[in-house]
Amino acid sequence: MLSRVSNKVAELDFTIKKYKKLCKTISASNYEILTVENYISKKEKPNKFIILRHDVDIKPERALEFAKVESMFNIQSTYYFRMTPKVFIPTIIKEIATLGHEIGYHYEVLDKARGDYKKAIIIFESELNKLREIVDIKTICMHGNPLTKWRNIDVWNYYDFTKFGIIGEAYLSINYEDIAYFSDTGRTWDGGKYRIKDVVCSKVTGFFNIKSTDELIRLIRKEEVEKMCILSHPGQWTDDYWSWITIWLVRKTKNKIKSTILRRVHKLWK
Repeated sequence: MLSRVSNKVAELDFTIKKYKKLCKTISASNYEILTVENYISKKEKPNKFIILRHDVDIKPERALEFAKVESMFNIQSTYYFRMTPKVFIPTIIKEIATLGHEIGYHYEVLDKARGDYKKAIIIFESELNKLREIVDIKTICMHGNPLTKWRNIDVWNYYDFTKFGIIGEAYLSINYEDIAYFSDTGRTWDGGKYRIKDVVCSKVTGFFNIKSTDELIRLIRKEEVEKMCILSHPGQWTDDYWSWITIWLVRKTKNKIKSTILRRVHKLWK
């Protein structure tokens, strides 16, 4: 029984084993691997690069697994942590930072303030300061909750994040026009119809029909795409078969709701 389950896991996508294979491919390539802070800080951008970023929405222990895998291949990436009780675990955040990765703030302040911009910026400063008690924070990234009508990124229509010592925002400070943007939102790399708020204006992503991690690996091996950004959500990746099945069932339901009901609701909110 255990051997059959083990064989099934080996065949699955979105496992830690599969992520290790992806990291091995990236490490062996000629791409320069950048954190978000690296990219924004560089005055002269490299000709060929991969920006590697993770949104830690749930299960920070999975983010630590990712960080350890990347460390095996001398890869540094960016981890954006939500400030929620189940995600804000100082010991895990410190350990990931110790491995050499960038820690960023995954803010959702307009959602928490129910659209009140003045309250939102107070929450932003308070949570940022709390996170900075653990590690230095240079970049931020909005969290997109499809169940609310607010876009957290809109807080910067009224305030300036540089006033808080922040050098960039992952959606606002990167020009994705000529960068191929691959996100595992919806537990698929071809999840455009499941992304409601985390959308970028890329003119090149649409040329690639990437659905699986194996297809992404093959694309990286070819090195035909010079500029890439890869976003993953570690909470959706696991080697445990039954956990994998549970996540699959939940994602399938959420994707159906996102691609139909919620997309229509957001059009009404606009």
